[in-house]
Amino acid sequence: MNIERIAKSTARVGVFGVGFDAYWPQFEGLLPRLLEFHEDFKAIVAENGVEIVDFGMVDNNAKAYEVVEKMKGARLDLLMCNMLTYATSCIFAPILRDANIPIVLIALQPRDRMDYTNASTRQQLENDNICAVPEFMCVAARYGKKIHDVVMGKLYNDPEAFAEIADWCAIAKVLNGFKGARFALMGHVLESMYDMHADPTAISSAFGVHVPLLEVDDVLKVYDEVTEGEVKERGEFILSCFDTPDPVSDPLTMKLTDSDLYKAAKASVALDRFVQKHNLTGLAYYYNGRPGSEHEAVVSSFIVGNSLLNAQGIPMCGEFDIKTCVAMYIMDRLGIGGSFAEFHPFDFVEDFIFVGHDGPHHIAIADGKPVLRSLRKYHGKPGSGASVEFRIKEGPITMLGITQTADGRFKFVVGEGESRKGPIPPTGNTNTRGFFQPSTKEFIKKWVMAGPTHHYALGVGHRAETIRRIAEVLGIECRIVR
Repeated sequence: MNIERIAKSTARVGVFGVGFDAYWPQFEGLLPRLLEFHEDFKAIVAENGVEIVDFGMVDNNAKAYEVVEKMKGARLDLLMCNMLTYATSCIFAPILRDANIPIVLIALQPRDRMDYTNASTRQQLENDNICAVPEFMCVAARYGKKIHDVVMGKLYNDPEAFAEIADWCAIAKVLNGFKGARFALMGHVLESMYDMHADPTAISSAFGVHVPLLEVDDVLKVYDEVTEGEVKERGEFILSCFDTPDPVSDPLTMKLTDSDLYKAAKASVALDRFVQKHNLTGLAYYYNGRPGSEHEAVVSSFIVGNSLLNAQGIPMCGEFDIKTCVAMYIMDRLGIGGSFAEFHPFDFVEDFIFVGHDGPHHIAIADGKPVLRSLRKYHGKPGSGASVEFRIKEGPITMLGITQTADGRFKFVVGEGESRKGPIPPTGNTNTRGFFQPSTKEFIKKWVMAGPTHHYALGVGHRAETIRRIAEVLGIECRIVR
């Protein structure tokens, strides 16, 4: 699908090298050699699509106090300390104490091993990347500060270490995205769903975002501005992105009607303007007002436009579920999708469970071309219209649910499974065959015992550990269900 992202994913990653200035006059050429290694390390980081802010070599305590002030003003999302050789911890301590930026230590050794036949102190110092790591970790423990990870390995030809660096760059993109983000609410919680309630102030406190409170009327204002030419162009684009098959077995479904396509196209253009006008990062919405009203007709046409926005990096979430909207955003910034989902019926014969939902979805992770069907009725909700149906790509999947504990604190519930091909119900809703270990029933029992909400974000790949690290950086409890 030729869908260009609106929301670009990036981050500002600070890097600095550490060493011991007493070495430089003792070993001629050592400092320039270490700085060459530092440039090679920066090239590894740069491959992950982040902006690098380099603070150079920090090799004494006075320089550390100088550089930490620059770090504090650099709007960094993550700080990588490049352990170039042994360094005393007084070099690191001021940065650790005052930077207030998530820190990762990087200890990548240039040589696979020393040349023992020609070994020298100089050669050892060029490869002493691990030496100061315990010292730095001890100082962090004594300061009550957190070093979030230590990446150990080789500076060259080490895919495992490079993957860990890539993972932290992805985490930095999530953290960057939260800064100044605006996750709006529109409408109210679907009546009686107690697990959906969330305090906007608590959301702001936990994730550092703002929660604008908007009305359906805000969409109607821009809906009335949409021209017939824009509707026609958007309708053609929608048909290029979706298949429109004949109905199969569900009597609620019809082949997509011209009327539903028109309404979906007009609503899609209006939603784009609405998002731009209010500078939205995401939206959780639900409407249950007067039957037959213009408000109901417009909101009933959101699904297609919001699915396009999901693919463009703007999570749009039904049922007023802002917690899952945030989870969808995290997955999107990790590049793994983030589709609105819940559990549907088990298949006890083949040992899987359907995972999916009605409403808008992240069509960028669809297996093949997604489907549009007209629904005579949105089950359990007001209205009717065009609805999105697909299964997600075959392979590993990750689920992220965000719930709250008795004291109101947020909690991540995370699980991993596998999506496999096979028929799904032709209901105009997404559904994927989810397989879990050790058995699907055992996994689902462990999941529900973790106290999740009934919704979660569904993405491709296995990224539970990455999400755990994000929770740790944010200071949020995380439960990985296994």
